[in-house]
Amino acid sequence: MPHRTPAPPSGPPSVPPAAWPLVALFTAGYLAPYLLPTLVGRLDAHLPLSPAQAGLIGSALLLGSAAAGFVLASRIPRHGPRPLARLGLLLAVVGYGAAAATTLLPLVVAGAVVGGFGSGTATAVAASGIAAQRDPHRTSALGLLSVSAAAGALYLTLPRLGGGGLPHGVPFAAIALFAAAAWPATGRLGGHGGAPVAGVPAGRLPYPRAGAVLAGCLMLWSLAQNALWGVSGRIGTQQAGLSEVTLGMVFAAALGAGLLGVAAASALGARLGRAVPIGAGTALIACCVVLSSSAQGLGTFAAGEILWNALYPVVLSYAIGLAAALDPRGRWAVLAGSASSLGVACGPVTGSLLAEGAGFPGMGLVLGGLLLAVAGPMAAVALHAGGRPLTAGSVRRRGGAPAAVLAAGAGTPPGTVPRVGAAELEVAEIRVRRLPKRVLLLSPAARARPLRPAARATGEVPVGSAPHAPAGRLPGAPPRTPRLNRRRG
Repeated sequence: MPHRTPAPPSGPPSVPPAAWPLVALFTAGYLAPYLLPTLVGRLDAHLPLSPAQAGLIGSALLLGSAAAGFVLASRIPRHGPRPLARLGLLLAVVGYGAAAATTLLPLVVAGAVVGGFGSGTATAVAASGIAAQRDPHRTSALGLLSVSAAAGALYLTLPRLGGGGLPHGVPFAAIALFAAAAWPATGRLGGHGGAPVAGVPAGRLPYPRAGAVLAGCLMLWSLAQNALWGVSGRIGTQQAGLSEVTLGMVFAAALGAGLLGVAAASALGARLGRAVPIGAGTALIACCVVLSSSAQGLGTFAAGEILWNALYPVVLSYAIGLAAALDPRGRWAVLAGSASSLGVACGPVTGSLLAEGAGFPGMGLVLGGLLLAVAGPMAAVALHAGGRPLTAGSVRRRGGAPAAVLAAGAGTPPGTVPRVGAAELEVAEIRVRRLPKRVLLLSPAARARPLRPAARATGEVPVGSAPHAPAGRLPGAPPRTPRLNRRRG
């Protein structure tokens, strides 16, 4: 009998990168959007800029970050994550360092744009690696947990740093230092020409409509979030009457609540799927935006900011996991992240224009309505393309302990067992035609064969002997000749 075991795949197996270098890279790349309020506030306070002009510089930084994602979406597997990650970190250090070391407006703008492109490059490489993980939701939650902790620590530290003659450059310098600290983590990333993901074709993008809807909704979702985040400092100081130290403490507490939210999302995992956290979470965020924008004192402002920042990373982690599930090669994750960065870039300008035209409460109502409008399509994408997540329990139900051991084995060929978090295949019902029963009739010689005494005493009929007499016939009567075996004379 020929050997039918499939041959192992040629070349080295595709091993997902380690999680902690991706978390470090994600933290360094995503820190600038988290520090956007203090960046814009310091530019407005310490440089000859109006609030709208300072918001434009912040938007230019985030536009550079979004441009990096769109440019590198299909080039990361070709060039490899390690050189691109190091290029992004180098650009971030140089750009933010230059913006922090000068007061000349052209150099500040150029440094912010270059640094933003570097941050976007690091984020794109991290998003591509997160999509290749066995559990992308858990890795993205760890990344958001790390960046929330770093931003919270900086919000507690930066107000106490004067900055000397360059007070506007303290946030830029902090981002540059985090980018330099993430440099050793790039040594654990892949080199040139990353290996393709096993079982995934390298052709067209899967789920084109669902991916496009998700990217568009995520852009508007991020725009609404950062439109409020960009003017939260002004709401706290001008409308709620808070000092800079008190405002920094509120932001730090809000980011601390974000840590708890991300930890809860990581522990919850895929038990509720993705549609419920994304849809219901976005609706709750809309309520928090309205509450925070209409705050008149410390209590209302702090409650709105803390609840909002507790829900924001939870929904974002599930959205990143959904984009990663659409394409294991990471292309939709990078494109959706770039669309989110584009919305983040347009957020400060949108928030400033809405605040000047309709006031802070009117701005909150507009942004809350926008969030409610995108909550439904995002949840629909999660229901349509996300599928029912495959959990560890379903792996056990589909093969027991051997399947669980096979899924966890280090030498298991990729593609043999669905990874945890992957969408479950639909079960198709197959209609089977019922075959008619076939009755075998014994020949007259076999039916006339006498029973053994032991069988006659117990009433058992051995195989090949005469069957029991049918109903309506006396025992011991001669058997009738079957009709099929009767010959016509």
